Amino acid sequence: MRGSGASPRTERITILPLRNSVLFPMSVVPINVGRPRSVRLVEELLGDESALVGVLTQRSSETVEPGFGDLYSVGTLARVVKVIRLGPSNYSVVLNGLGRFRVIEPRGLEPFMRADVERIPEPAQTGPELVELGQKLRQNTRQVLSLLPNLPKETASILDNVREAGALADLIASNFPEEHASIHVRQKILEAIDIKARLRLVAQMVDRQLEVLKVRQEISSEVQNELSRSQRDYVLRQQMRTIREELGESADDDEVEQLRDRIARAELPIEAERAARKQLSRLSSMQSQSAEYQVTRNYVEWLADLPWNRSTPDRMDVKEVRRCLDEDHYGLEIVKKRIVEYSAIRQLRKDKRGPILLFVGPPGVGKTSLGRSIARAMGRRYGRISLGGVRDEAEVRGHRRTYVGALPGRIIQALKKVGCKNPVLVLDEVDKMGVDMRGDPAAALLEVLDPAQNDSFVDHYIDLPFDLSEVMFIATANYRGNIPEPLKDRMEMIEVLGYTRTEKRAIAEKFLVPKQIRENGVTAGSLVFTPEGVDALTDHYTREAGVRGLEREIASVCRDASVRTAEGRLSGQITVTPEWVRDVLGPEKFRPEISERKLAPGVAVGLGVSGGGGDLLIVEATRMPGKGEIFITGGLRSVMKESAETAMSFVRSRADQLRLDPEFLRTIDLHLHVPRAAAVRDAASAGVAMFVAVSSLLLGVPVRPDVAVTGELTLRGNILPVNGIKEQILAAHRAGVREVLVPERNGRDYSEVPEEVQNEMTVHFVSRLDQVLPLVLSDSGDKSGAANVEPPASSDDAYP
Repeated sequence: MRGSGASPRTERITILPLRNSVLFPMSVVPINVGRPRSVRLVEELLGDESALVGVLTQRSSETVEPGFGDLYSVGTLARVVKVIRLGPSNYSVVLNGLGRFRVIEPRGLEPFMRADVERIPEPAQTGPELVELGQKLRQNTRQVLSLLPNLPKETASILDNVREAGALADLIASNFPEEHASIHVRQKILEAIDIKARLRLVAQMVDRQLEVLKVRQEISSEVQNELSRSQRDYVLRQQMRTIREELGESADDDEVEQLRDRIARAELPIEAERAARKQLSRLSSMQSQSAEYQVTRNYVEWLADLPWNRSTPDRMDVKEVRRCLDEDHYGLEIVKKRIVEYSAIRQLRKDKRGPILLFVGPPGVGKTSLGRSIARAMGRRYGRISLGGVRDEAEVRGHRRTYVGALPGRIIQALKKVGCKNPVLVLDEVDKMGVDMRGDPAAALLEVLDPAQNDSFVDHYIDLPFDLSEVMFIATANYRGNIPEPLKDRMEMIEVLGYTRTEKRAIAEKFLVPKQIRENGVTAGSLVFTPEGVDALTDHYTREAGVRGLEREIASVCRDASVRTAEGRLSGQITVTPEWVRDVLGPEKFRPEISERKLAPGVAVGLGVSGGGGDLLIVEATRMPGKGEIFITGGLRSVMKESAETAMSFVRSRADQLRLDPEFLRTIDLHLHVPRAAAVRDAASAGVAMFVAVSSLLLGVPVRPDVAVTGELTLRGNILPVNGIKEQILAAHRAGVREVLVPERNGRDYSEVPEEVQNEMTVHFVSRLDQVLPLVLSDSGDKSGAANVEPPASSDDAYP
């Protein structure tokens, strides 16, 4: 039905299908959009504030990708008010209904639905019958609101402000709970153009619900009477308990009294004790069978179990601390030095505030076990919190008690488990935390790890300040780049480098071999590892910065000895030599990567940093007939691709100095490939290696196999410093490389490389690419007499 003088006007609009809901004019409704067509439509409308969309309801909610035959023909024209991105292909869209329309002609389904539609104007109707219908509808709706608190509270006040009868019907229908009105009924109301017919349909829906609610109220009254009888029984039981106490009978079964006694012994702070006694008062008036009773009891038990004022005495003897650290760990002198310093300060200042340390290093170097050793050295209790894969802020701060199954966060749980307020807590894998719609756990850790704030940390479940200032927090991570800067700024970072060959041998002989002999049931003295046998395991069966893989291989050898003993085949003592290792573990898994091989022209050895510490980068370059195209492969990230392009540009700009034809690219194509490049994190360090590989290819001169290079290059030929020099040099040492080219400005980092490695390697500090080729190409002269290069005293002028 159209208003007087109205003429049909057809327009083409986009269509958004809606299931399980009906949008009415003059209502604002949020909906979730996730189907491909609907997502494409929402992305098309982003940023267009004047765009309109037609909303049609599906006939069946089970249809995944509906066509026009699956939709009702009458819908609501709407404007997109707000779009919130929930995920890669999921949006929350807020729609404002404007008016009704009818589909005249479908115009396509892809990339989203479109149709020619005709707007349906609101009829201008008046009369006493219309007024009577509106008043009766208002009256019945108020009764429903009084019996149905789930409806929006503002609906009652809006009823009096809506004057137009048609708008009143739409308002009530749009705000009525979906469980009380089916989609078919709502759609029928939307299609009712005549206002009187629309009012009658809404009145029927309200009347039906009013009858249901009245019956429900009668049932509720009967249940309330039953509850009153239960309350009477509860009062009688309380009186019986009092009578038993007067007679001197035991009242140990009274949970409330037991909790009150635990609270009294817990020595809670004033604020916590006040909250606990308030909850105990509520608990006394509850029935033990109610759900709220269990929630309140659990909360009071948490308050009683937390170590509010319980602490353990610290060991202040610096010599004893140093002895415990040396017993548990070999090497790691920088880490031990920092712990001893902290113990000395505590001994002199008597300050209870705990430090916050961050151990960064590759897997298997002993970061987590260091926390246990520190706790033993200081006489503190030890707790570990694994944060790998945590994506919910509530894992740190806890859940609020209003949620079913709520618990405190992991910090409070760990303190309850250790039973004191000054333990050593290891926050393991802080670089593996994630972020999603439930919050950012790294942001929640900011307060925990801030010495200026953590003396009043508030867990959402406990909802009371707890003092964390005496806790010694130790965080561990494999890669510093994944830790947010604000979180990193609150911790003192200590790098735990990989072990050298000598250190691994000492760790194996002192810790790993005795442990595995004991765990595998081998008789003491029946299995002896020679130093050569341990070196064979280290060199040919593991390739790592830590010792985790080495321990697995030692365990394999011990298990073989256990089998021989169990079968009666073991006679005398087994001596683990390199030959025995090969007999048990099979062929060697790793061979020297570079130093024992002869490289072809176009192959260079670079260095980088991966998740397992330092790593070698083999850069390969080749050429073929072509038209000057350059191919770069190997799963390279954007930074490494830019390094390759910079290397090529520099070679072309220095073609005359390299004695190359300036037009050498006119008849050839170049292909640059870096195997395993995807594992390297500091991609800029491969720039110099790419330059060496391309120059070696074009000059036809191979690179020396015992030389590796690292550094970031510029178009002007400067070599810039890179991160992870210590890890890269250790990786080169493990691979048998004995000569390394390092950026001159990284000279200060070289002093932190173990002295054993420095004595076995020759390091050249370079600041420009012009210095590189004479040092790395095979025909650049005899370098056998070159001495180790000391780090430059100052490298501030390395980058002009």
